[in-house]
Amino acid sequence: MKKLSVNPKKLGAILLCLLIGWVATLSTDWQTTWFSRTVMGGPMVALLFSMIACNLIPSLNKDFKAGTTFASKKFLNWGIVLTGATLSFKDILGTGVKALPLIIINICLAFAVALLVGKKLGVTRNTSILVGGGTCICGGTAIATLARIIKAMEEEIAFAMAAIFLFDTLAAFTYPYLSSLMHLTDNQFAFLAGTAINDTSSVAGAQATYAAMGNLGDWNGALNVKLVRTTMLIFVALAWTFIMARAARSNENAKNESMWSVVKKSFPMFILWFVVMAGLNTFGVFQFNVPVFNASASSLLGKLSKFLFASALAGVGFKIKFKDVFSKGVKPIALGGITWACVAACSLIFIHLFAGYIG
Repeated sequence: MKKLSVNPKKLGAILLCLLIGWVATLSTDWQTTWFSRTVMGGPMVALLFSMIACNLIPSLNKDFKAGTTFASKKFLNWGIVLTGATLSFKDILGTGVKALPLIIINICLAFAVALLVGKKLGVTRNTSILVGGGTCICGGTAIATLARIIKAMEEEIAFAMAAIFLFDTLAAFTYPYLSSLMHLTDNQFAFLAGTAINDTSSVAGAQATYAAMGNLGDWNGALNVKLVRTTMLIFVALAWTFIMARAARSNENAKNESMWSVVKKSFPMFILWFVVMAGLNTFGVFQFNVPVFNASASSLLGKLSKFLFASALAGVGFKIKFKDVFSKGVKPIALGGITWACVAACSLIFIHLFAGYIG
């Protein structure tokens, strides 16, 4: 019988990524206690922490690198699948449905701007796709999902994450005050924050600030819009799967294959399970309460997915050098700013043109 061997350095790297992911996830609760909001999401904290560690260590063993690669790929897949358990197709028909036209417009705009401007700036196509997806859907979750579909490199993921984080933070801090200065209604602010702030935690933070300023209590207008926008990740992921399959079919060796066979070969199975989990959650499968944690199964699976994302980004960070960020990451960050500005401008124009519709 063949003896099962475990590489201690590879295993150690995986466990270290999990530890960093756990601490980074906990840090969001600490930030809420200290600053009354999440300033930086867990995945970004993990990415920065592991990048600092990587740059302090002279060199990393190849077995250790193999462990971080395992973490960055496998944990991303598992995190994406579990994210499905937090989504519901019912949200499309819920309170945020009025924002759906603007959400769809912003999705098309973000990818068009990111791809066109990215090409002019000399940014890789993969990075442009990640910046576009992160801007129009839900920040790090969209970047993680699309990265697996388009087979993006670790540095492309890191640059896109950095670009999204900078402008997401700026939006989360300024939009409540900007809305007050512009005398936007509550629904108008919900449209702006829900469609033009990337990460869900950032939307929640901006909403809390706005609600406190207006004494709105437990008002959740912005998050309702954001949930509809997050659900669109399913359709965006499927669209890019077919785009990548079509590109693969144009290859000389695949011209004689049917489109369906190419899709089957290139279709990432984690997307299928992601959709299945969302479907199950739509029918209330994960809505039961877990007494030990006094929370729903959907909520717990959502927290687990964030932990896995943070652990995966810890793996990514161990491959990024600061010199590469400053030499290669300036253009992706500029692209992130331009794409973010276009989406924000589009949301503001929509809000003013259709003020009567929004209310």
